[in-house]
Amino acid sequence: MAQILEMSFQNESGRTTRIQIPDPKENLTPQEIQPVMDLVVSRNLFATSGGDIVKALGARILIRDAVEIIPGE
Repeated sequence: MAQILEMSFQNESGRTTRIQIPDPKENLTPQEIQPVMDLVVSRNLFATSGGDIVKALGARILIRDAVEIIPGE
């Protein structure tokens, strides 16, 4: 199963934007993720169509699993 760390932020226009990081380290804690999210906001590291990122909203681990129905080549 593939795992993705998804961090959510609010931009200047009030919309939510997400940054996804594939294959994050196992057992990440809020104490490890929060400083990274704060850095994204304070250093304005990413541009969005809705303006600068102004607020960290939250983070979660997404787990993806695929079940093959018809085998592909």
